[in-house]
Amino acid sequence: MATTKGAPLFDPSFVEQVQQFSLRVAQAGKGGRLAEQKTPARGQGLEFADFKPYVAGDDLRAIDWNIYRRLGRVFVRVFEEQQDLPVYLLLDLSASMFLEQPARITAAKQAALALGAIALNQHDAVTLLPFSEKLQMQHKGMSGKHQLLRLAQLISEGDQQSKTSLADVLQEFASFPLRQGLVVVISDFFDNQGIAPVVDALGQLRHKLLLVQLTQPWDSDPSLQTQMSGDVRLQDCETAEYADLQITPELLANYQAAYQAFNDQLTQLAGGRGAGLLRLDASSPVLPQLATLFGQGGLLL
Repeated sequence: MATTKGAPLFDPSFVEQVQQFSLRVAQAGKGGRLAEQKTPARGQGLEFADFKPYVAGDDLRAIDWNIYRRLGRVFVRVFEEQQDLPVYLLLDLSASMFLEQPARITAAKQAALALGAIALNQHDAVTLLPFSEKLQMQHKGMSGKHQLLRLAQLISEGDQQSKTSLADVLQEFASFPLRQGLVVVISDFFDNQGIAPVVDALGQLRHKLLLVQLTQPWDSDPSLQTQMSGDVRLQDCETAEYADLQITPELLANYQAAYQAFNDQLTQLAGGRGAGLLRLDASSPVLPQLATLFGQGGLLL
């Protein structure tokens, strides 16, 4: 069993339960291996999709002669090719993900493993891309159920890095000549540049998007933490900078408004791009929250 900081990560029963889910995009890109995602391509591994009236140039082998005998009209069978979906797992290893108890990184790694297991079960190609200030590209794509233990080990080995530069990482990722697929960003989305550059960088990606935002209950209400009252000195865990504050009702109200605006920008991006957005409470079990995302068992992006 793989673990992260003493907490179980690879639990066989957990993986067995997530494999009931399916992950689909509306149309996978061309050029991959045969698998379970639908594309408009024609070739091997075809699945019947529909009929259409014959036009000059259509493959005569696709004519349905039974329909011709019944209706006196010529129709051809239309097929869709099943191909693999490249799934790029961008996992945030910056210091803010490791700070609290329970640390967000535990839920983040479990989510990465769950989504990776679903993709591997579908014979999709999974690439793990840990990041903090920079993107780590040391892991090539994996495919097939037999790669699950390897993926779990790679995820569990992800150690704390430095500060977050998510906008820069996304811009770097966008420059890579990768086959179009699904990008899963697993992060708290906290960045010293602010959320606006992150949203702009996400909007530039030509891939489908699934955003997994790691939260804690006190993100929206800092007063849930007992030490957040009176005069306090706060230290940024990534820059080591200090800020002396007096916690007042007005300050808390301003913070809550800013945090709501932060979340609203992510929500608007997801809605505008047709992306998935899961706000994952790091203090609660991951599996029931994933079940909410997948609804009746399938997620279509």
